[in-house]
Amino acid sequence: MHETLWFLIVGAVLVFMGLAATTLRRLPVSAAMVYLAIGYALGPPGLGLLHLDMSADAHLLRTLTEIALLVSLFAIGLRLRVGVLDKLWTVPLRLGFLAMLATVPLLALFCVYVLHLGWGPAILLAAILAPTDPVLAHDVQVHNPGDHDLLRFALSGEGGLNDGIALPFAMVGLAFCAMHGASAGDVLNLKLVGAAAWGVLGAIAIGGLLGWATTHAVAWLRMRYAHALGLEGFFALGLIGLSFGAAQLAQTYGFLAVFAAGVSMRRVEHRASGGSSPREAIGTVDSADVEATASDPDKAHAFMTESVLGFTIELERIAEVIIMAMVGNVLATLSAPLFTWHAFALIVALFFFVRPASVELSLLGSAASPTQRRLMSWFGIRGVGSFYYLAYALEHGPAADIQPLMPLALAVVTASVVIHGVSATPLMNHYRRLRRRES
Repeated sequence: MHETLWFLIVGAVLVFMGLAATTLRRLPVSAAMVYLAIGYALGPPGLGLLHLDMSADAHLLRTLTEIALLVSLFAIGLRLRVGVLDKLWTVPLRLGFLAMLATVPLLALFCVYVLHLGWGPAILLAAILAPTDPVLAHDVQVHNPGDHDLLRFALSGEGGLNDGIALPFAMVGLAFCAMHGASAGDVLNLKLVGAAAWGVLGAIAIGGLLGWATTHAVAWLRMRYAHALGLEGFFALGLIGLSFGAAQLAQTYGFLAVFAAGVSMRRVEHRASGGSSPREAIGTVDSADVEATASDPDKAHAFMTESVLGFTIELERIAEVIIMAMVGNVLATLSAPLFTWHAFALIVALFFFVRPASVELSLLGSAASPTQRRLMSWFGIRGVGSFYYLAYALEHGPAADIQPLMPLALAVVTASVVIHGVSATPLMNHYRRLRRRES
């Protein structure tokens, strides 16, 4: 009976969200808020069917969240259809690198001098909360490959970049936690800087090369011999796995490699399609002979890339259901109080001071308008990436230092899901009206 009940619950949730997705897009309610509530209701305060413990189940939670992030990062890379040297990249690169470099120390200082945490836990908590979310931010991100709006492109690119860039900061925090009484010189050195630089540059090179090579290889087989047709989902998952595995083997940042692979695959399609959009390049598809389109030299790249994008977007939505339900269930089983004055202070500091200051500093002299900067400052959504790094820290670090950080990190994630979920629809509608008036 227990197994049957699970089938009924999962089926009902998926059918309901499939029917309600269009309605939710018009309301100040995000799907993540619904999934969070469902996960909480499945816990001990509700039906009591699921009992996930953040500490005991850290490995499982980290693994599932890692998979969700990989799919989402690849999908984001596929949406960004501009040349790699296009000036549109300057803003997401600033947000992904410079804003991260500002966010971690500013938030760590707040944690030390206001929340009275030690330097190790403070740096670690700042690293956990620094990355913006690539999964939950789809309401404010690029929706189709032809969308070159600076705000949406910047938020999408930032979410693709900073989940990987947060890793060295998390490692520094874990090192401080493990070496009680260690000086900064014991942890921060040229070796660490070199490893971080290689982690970033090596990952981008590995992901970009694999994305370019495999996309060209599959397209060549299709156009030349009409082989390797169909099963775009296998190709997508294979490229994600290859990029992540190769990057990890080379001791670089796997998240960045997967994002770079998606960008590279889209770049191959962009060059092959010339000035045409993917839909224009594909044209009309004969449903009785789809393979003719897939192997057509003028359509093969666009057809393959759009098919892979559609598959990964579906996976991304399913991953969002699973991860946010897990977060909601963890909240239901958490023994410590969630919203304490420390948590409220941290939320206010991050959302209203640290994030805006980091964005403004990183965008000095950029082409972003004041309205775009304010919205970029506000939509620093925290969610799946922060949950991943919390699970990672619990799996690899000393429990005594990290467990007190759990309610603080989860409170920020919960607040972000609710506050940003409620504000995304009206603010983005307002932004679209402003853009229409300007144009």
